[in-house]
Amino acid sequence: MSKKPNILFLGIDTLRANHMSLYGYEKCTTPHIDKFFGADSIVCDNAFSPSIPTPPGYASMLSGMDCFSTNVVALRMKEPMAEEIITLPELLRERGYESTSIGFDWGAFARGFDNYLNPKVSWGSWADGPCRKGESLNEVALSELDRLNDSGKPFMLFLRYMDPHAPYLPPQPFDRMFYQGDEYDKSNKSLDDVYKFKPFCDFFKSWFPPNCTDADYIIAQYDGAVAYMDACIAQVFEKLRQLGIEDDTIVVITTDHGETFMENGYYFDHHGLYDYTIRVPLAIRWKGHINHTRVQDVCQLKDIMPTLTDMMGLNPKIKYDGQSLLPLTTDGERISEPEMYITECTWQRKHGWRTPQWKLIIALEPDFHYKEPKELYNLIKDPAEKYNVIAENPEIAKALEKRMLKHIKKREKEVKRTAPMYTNLSWNDHGKPFESSDEAYNSLYIGGIETARKLQAQEK
Repeated sequence: MSKKPNILFLGIDTLRANHMSLYGYEKCTTPHIDKFFGADSIVCDNAFSPSIPTPPGYASMLSGMDCFSTNVVALRMKEPMAEEIITLPELLRERGYESTSIGFDWGAFARGFDNYLNPKVSWGSWADGPCRKGESLNEVALSELDRLNDSGKPFMLFLRYMDPHAPYLPPQPFDRMFYQGDEYDKSNKSLDDVYKFKPFCDFFKSWFPPNCTDADYIIAQYDGAVAYMDACIAQVFEKLRQLGIEDDTIVVITTDHGETFMENGYYFDHHGLYDYTIRVPLAIRWKGHINHTRVQDVCQLKDIMPTLTDMMGLNPKIKYDGQSLLPLTTDGERISEPEMYITECTWQRKHGWRTPQWKLIIALEPDFHYKEPKELYNLIKDPAEKYNVIAENPEIAKALEKRMLKHIKKREKEVKRTAPMYTNLSWNDHGKPFESSDEAYNSLYIGGIETARKLQAQEK
């Protein structure tokens, strides 16, 4: 191959896989993505972001490493990403590439891009009206695609779409595309508990319609935001075609984490280790170069960078924690990794172990949802994770915890430092771990839109 391929990397924040028609959702939320990745693509049906939230997710996808190697697990990062990590843009720079990140310029895990650009719009409130995040990003992205293409260098363009991250405020007609009910029906009590949840209630009230009563309306706004984002991304796909570089560009689509709606008593956010948060979309397309493959193997975000470098024939001297997915397109050999260590350090600090049948979640300190210190779910009998069955299966929980602890010790020895879940003790900005669920509930608070925006951007 004489020409080095470009990389278009779509890191779509908070994209829940099972709300994409690409993954069988009954509502047609992603028609353009479905079509684009319908050929010449690897589409992973069992992809996971095992460390929640944003920083560890992006650190892993841009390095090929797990949280032990990156040393990143928390939203409020107290320790830097490991200096020895080589990020994808850093690797590509050594090979003559120019890289640009749009909408993603905070934290060491964004290290290594040549250019950082930001859209004008990334947050909003109900009072502000519809939030055109995708269009605002495209205003920057489409012109940057022109510039990068004109430079004559191979390039990497990373686009961090903030649709459908909360607040869900899609413009018309997407706001009513999946809802034709009455969101103000006083007999509907589905949002009552949401409005009572002290840590988040003021944030929700800042972007929910005033006096809204129907949770289905809020979920429909999320779906509308996904569809709106899909339409915006279609413009980028068309730009590749018009520039004549579609065949020369590898396109990746994934996310840092999914989203919660009303499950498990978690409301419209992305903390927790349930599958609706850690299960993510992952698809990679290179027109004319790879066989279309629907992958059933368990995949993780750490598999993205080794897959890309394998596709490009780069052969870097990096011992990735992840594995290339390319052998799956040619019936080649790839060692499956069905079990995984999972972590979450956003609004609570927990870790655990997931197998195809079981999920064990262990709290490292009390959480503001008043959950049991240990949770066990049978994913085959209870895929929605509604029933904590640890009391009925203590030996299974004990065996899973033993495997988890063995894995932690093994990885600590390999990276020569303590697991980051044990060292981020001031993750909550209160200087110490919580001693009770009451303390967590009364201490953690989002507030309004501006507070949430600053938290996301770590502007302390």
